[in-house]
Amino acid sequence: MGEMALLAEDFVSGRESQERAVVIGLRGDLGSGKTTFVQCVAEALGIEEPVTSPTFVIQKTYRLEGQTFKRLVHIDAYRIQSANEMPALRWEETVSDPSNIVFIEWPENIEGALPEDAIMINFTYVDENTRNIVFRE
Repeated sequence: MGEMALLAEDFVSGRESQERAVVIGLRGDLGSGKTTFVQCVAEALGIEEPVTSPTFVIQKTYRLEGQTFKRLVHIDAYRIQSANEMPALRWEETVSDPSNIVFIEWPENIEGALPEDAIMINFTYVDENTRNIVFRE
């Protein structure tokens, strides 16, 4: 198991649901490891289907079995211009459901829609095999 997989597993291990969805913003340039991190989290949560970047569909939802959370929601906000576009994704419904764990790539594009308690993870590309990852909870 690679370091990213261990980091992802440690991140979700024992994470509890709250009154609302747990929202995690993933910041970083293209190729910095955001999607790879979500793939590793999905694997740690038992998702067996391939998890790919939702760049063109913007949002993908994966069902979870036997977990604290019932759904992993993966949003790629790269093509979203502002938080005003989030209602089209049923954002309020998604973020108000405590059984969701939500990962958002490019959260800076929808900053006004993010809950105050959103967790931010910053990814920096160092070289082909190295990423710097900083968590802010």
